[in-house]
Amino acid sequence: SHLRTSSNRPTQNLQGLLSGTSELANLLIRLLFVCFIVMSHSASSMASSKLARGVLHQTCANVRRFYSSRPASTTARQGLRATPTAIGVCRVTDRHNSNSDRSCPKASFRSSFLPPASLCLHTYSTKNSRTAGAAMAAAVVASTAVADGQSSTNPLLADTQFPLFDKVAADDVVPGMKQLLAELETDFAKLEKSVKPTWEGLVEPLERLTDRLQCSWGTVSHLKSVKDTEALRSAYEEIQPLVVDLSLKLGQSRPLYEAFLALKAKKGSSMTEAQLRVVDAAIKEAELNGVGLEGEAKEKFNEIEQELSKLSTKFSNNLLDSTKAFTHMITDPKHVEGLPASARGLLAQQAKARGHEAATAEEGPWCVTLDMPAYLPVMQHATYRPLREKVYYAFISRASSGETDNTPIIQRILTLRKQRAELLGYPNHAEVSLATKMATLPEANELLEDLRKASYDAAAADLAQVKKFAAQQGVEGELRHWDMGFWSERLKESLFELKEEDTRPYFALPAVMDGLYSLATRLFGVTITRVDGMAPVWDGSVMFFQVSSAAGEPLAYFYLDPYSRPAEKRGGAWMDEVKGRSKLFAMDGQAVRLPVAHMVCNQSPPIGDQPSLMTFREVETLFHEFGHALQHMLTTQEEGMCSGIRGVEWDAVELPSQFMENWCYHKPTLMGMAKHFENGETMPDELYNKLVQARTFRAGSNMLRQLHFSKLDLDLHSRFDPSGTKSIYDLERDLAATTTVMPPLPEDRFLCGFGHIFAGGYSAGYYSYKWAEVLSADAFSAFEDAGLDDEAKVQSIGRKFRDTVLAMGGGKPPAQVFQEFRGRAPSTEPLLRHSGLAVTAAASKL
Repeated sequence: SHLRTSSNRPTQNLQGLLSGTSELANLLIRLLFVCFIVMSHSASSMASSKLARGVLHQTCANVRRFYSSRPASTTARQGLRATPTAIGVCRVTDRHNSNSDRSCPKASFRSSFLPPASLCLHTYSTKNSRTAGAAMAAAVVASTAVADGQSSTNPLLADTQFPLFDKVAADDVVPGMKQLLAELETDFAKLEKSVKPTWEGLVEPLERLTDRLQCSWGTVSHLKSVKDTEALRSAYEEIQPLVVDLSLKLGQSRPLYEAFLALKAKKGSSMTEAQLRVVDAAIKEAELNGVGLEGEAKEKFNEIEQELSKLSTKFSNNLLDSTKAFTHMITDPKHVEGLPASARGLLAQQAKARGHEAATAEEGPWCVTLDMPAYLPVMQHATYRPLREKVYYAFISRASSGETDNTPIIQRILTLRKQRAELLGYPNHAEVSLATKMATLPEANELLEDLRKASYDAAAADLAQVKKFAAQQGVEGELRHWDMGFWSERLKESLFELKEEDTRPYFALPAVMDGLYSLATRLFGVTITRVDGMAPVWDGSVMFFQVSSAAGEPLAYFYLDPYSRPAEKRGGAWMDEVKGRSKLFAMDGQAVRLPVAHMVCNQSPPIGDQPSLMTFREVETLFHEFGHALQHMLTTQEEGMCSGIRGVEWDAVELPSQFMENWCYHKPTLMGMAKHFENGETMPDELYNKLVQARTFRAGSNMLRQLHFSKLDLDLHSRFDPSGTKSIYDLERDLAATTTVMPPLPEDRFLCGFGHIFAGGYSAGYYSYKWAEVLSADAFSAFEDAGLDDEAKVQSIGRKFRDTVLAMGGGKPPAQVFQEFRGRAPSTEPLLRHSGLAVTAAASKL
């Protein structure tokens, strides 16, 4: 009973524990002895109370460790791989521009998988124990620790249900990872010698081997993204080459590659569709990892892989450091005129964090930074034009000079990617990237060009409209880049009588979460419950949730890290998998291991006594990331290598995320969560109608901007010659002639912050956002066709979406999955219709 109260979760099933050996019996006897000692001690002492909890948790922890250390056939083991050929982190992120609050890098599917899991154990010091009873109890704990040898275990290597995020320190990384890598090298050598071309003799042992690495290295990678420190960064960079080295050995293993070929030839006809997809993906990825290279070519390939890994990390570090380096302290109230009260409060809070304890929203001082919750309000609302200009130039020049200059890094990355492609027999990196995607390079370019034609004139009209409006307000001369956000916002306010500050009070994070989770119940028949305390977290603001079936059966778990922390956390929003659904790692009495995810955002934090009051854009972002998480958590695939987002072609993985964004404009959904944080009143119909009307405001400009990023990415990786006379900025300026209506400034160094393609997995893949947006818009149109007001039909189609798009994972080609849901091939018409654009390509199909 005490354990249930203090840990906030049920104790382990003792019937399962009692089937253990004498070691377990010894541990249980110690537990009973400890209980006797504690109960005989004076309960009035605070030290005794803490000691009791510590003793009980420590001893029960030892029992749990015993249980989790049992053979893999009867005990949960964490982690899986989408492919068995590379090691890394699978991360799906938000779209829109790489400089926006919804953009983050992510690794490719070849480098997938994430952290394992561990139990939330609370231990307390016994150094203040003063009584004989306390000393005896402490002695029992000490003897237990010595007996099982677990108290000194590196938390990074703990085999537990959820990662020990609160225990892992930078000092644990190097010794823990070196120990693990040495063990895995031995296991890998044994597998190569004993491998058999069967599922049990090849795929399963490979999963078990790679799982251990993903559990630990995934935890390190995640902490580096959300709790970055110099010590952690240093440890990460020391271990990264060793991880890449093992990844290359796995990916280039001839015995494993030949075993996969033999397995396909021998058992291909008897394997399930999902198993065959796993085998085919493993063969393709081995080939893309250089398994066919020999001698100098292989050596060169491996050198390139190591250098690219380091350059990617350096690019990300430079971007984070340069973003953090800019601060602008304001003391003159005139310079913050026009800023909403929420923005002034945030800037004052940032000033407090930098030593200005007396800072207030009304009197200042105010500290402007380049993280999105601070940057965007300045660009949209600050009437003081010199402030907008200063902040704009700082933003577009991030990581483009001095020690954090990413220009030479980009040049080197492009050079190495081209060399690697040529070693593999491909003409360029784009062809390598698209070898594992739905689209071919011509198909991707064709879609982008169709959408460009449909949006260019609309974007030009948007620009003319803003210029005309600004002139009517007395602005003389040409509008500059730092004026566009400001005057666009004023135009929107004029056209729709809609101000962002009017909607914020209705989007408090707790209410938005309730609305989002209620939608999941309506559409997909699941319930979501907050279970803080069930798993360790990396920051006090992180929340933990359980996803359950309609019958109350647990299906999955996820973390939510919602707030911006610019001093230690990467910008943007993303979803990572912690572990995936798999029958291979099922615990006793269960059919599968349950999936775990984490969702990370960078929205406005609470200010003072107020909850986090979200912009509508931040609401859309939360829905977007939850869509990714749903595909990971509601999968029904039991083969771990293709469950959830694993094995899904990259240009289809954004379908669920962008699909979920549509529900932000669905009136019953929005009104169900839009409650005023002070009085609970629902958002007025008039305000809702304005939001809907403003949905297509500047739709042409927004689409063209995304197309510019997508085409720039493909051109850099297919047409650009790194050894030629043109620079990367020359190529961007040439492209801008057809993909922008207001060309970038000469000083613009957007590419130096384009983390998607230089520090993540979107290289020659950024087009995926638009490719998948066609799919997502068409998927939502199924609900529109049936009638969004018909609740029975909405629920029926929602279950169908769950049973196809969300359930099938990578076990079936995404084109077939879409066909099963929609009953036909996808069309661009719904996307153009939702965007309010001329339907010049309405009849085109992907």
